[in-house]
Amino acid sequence: MKYTYRTKGTCSSVISFDITDGIISNVAFTGGCNGNLKAISKLVEGKNAEEIMTVLRGNTCGPRATSCADQLSRAIEEALAS
Repeated sequence: MKYTYRTKGTCSSVISFDITDGIISNVAFTGGCNGNLKAISKLVEGKNAEEIMTVLRGNTCGPRATSCADQLSRAIEEALAS
């Protein structure tokens, strides 16, 4: 199933991804640090969504209380709850 999440407190504004049978794929960020976000997308491809959610939760970016990775974990959590 395709999910779209509007981020809060980060340079990226939207994260879209698929979750099928608990596996995450097709992660794409709109905005943000292009190279880093492409790398995150590649690293999580084909991985268990709950594991990714746990690993990325709480990561920060500079002085911000969140990061694009943390926002991805929140997006996954919301998607799994729906």
